Amino acid sequence: MLRVGMVGAGGIASTHLHHLNLNEQVELVAVCDINEDVLSAKATEYGAAPYRDVEKMLDKEKLDVLFVCVPPFAHGTIEEEAAARGIHLFVEKPVGLDMNTVKQKAKAIEASGVLAGTGYCLRYLDTVQRLKEYIIDKTVAMVRGYYLTMFVSTPWWRDMSKSGGQLVEQATHIVDLMRYFAGDVEKVSADMALCAMHDVEGLNIPDVGSVNVVFTSGAIGHMATSFTQPDHRSGVEILGRDFRAVIDGTTLSIAEGDCTTTYRSSVDFYKEQDDAFIEAVKTGNPSLILAPFKEAVKTLQITLAANESAKSGSSVWLR
Repeated sequence: MLRVGMVGAGGIASTHLHHLNLNEQVELVAVCDINEDVLSAKATEYGAAPYRDVEKMLDKEKLDVLFVCVPPFAHGTIEEEAAARGIHLFVEKPVGLDMNTVKQKAKAIEASGVLAGTGYCLRYLDTVQRLKEYIIDKTVAMVRGYYLTMFVSTPWWRDMSKSGGQLVEQATHIVDLMRYFAGDVEKVSADMALCAMHDVEGLNIPDVGSVNVVFTSGAIGHMATSFTQPDHRSGVEILGRDFRAVIDGTTLSIAEGDCTTTYRSSVDFYKEQDDAFIEAVKTGNPSLILAPFKEAVKTLQITLAANESAKSGSSVWLR
């Protein structure tokens, strides 16, 4: 069995803990969080040793795998310290807020030889994989993404210096899918504004955003993001000659001529993601990890470039 530790016990960590606990190849041995109430509850629920200090946990526990589920601003040197100890890493998105820092993390991880997956869970949808296979021999001309949802009440989320804004912290899932289907991006242009949520205390991130991208393939892309809505809608639309493919939520529709075929997902993509990562570590097969750390770095670069473009009013070229 793989001995697994968790840094961060609230939010998305709860989902990972649930699925890891169901995996017969996993022993949850330690949980770390600065919130004593959350830490105590999760440690008790899963029979794991509680820690408030990451380094102490890494020094005391013999871990095979570490899940890092902390807010974007709180990574510190967690990844480097774990990698240096030979501990395989699963890091939730986004993997940071500063490109130089994140690139150094990537180098440290690569040099250590450990496996590193990230939380771009939508890649593990069966419908996403079906679409990925469908477009293998097709030319993608345009990709349109959207992430339109409600406000997140978590205090740090509304602070640009801690979350990076909605595009970086949340809508990044759809930006990542756009990359997954159409390849790398070379140019980013964005407009963002705080238009409708002025009454929210402490809010300094845009509540609407429009991002244009140019892929290295020559395809054109657009991403719309907002948290002004009473419900949640997200998806990706791919356009090419004589076909249109849409991922709406988790459902895939492919239109060719006057025929449209719809596929509905039958998997829990969080479970698929966590099981695949554990199997990758168990077997030493990195191909099972659909969103390795280096991919998350590329997605982060696009979203940070969009923030830069919106602030400067100029396009940003990615090198």
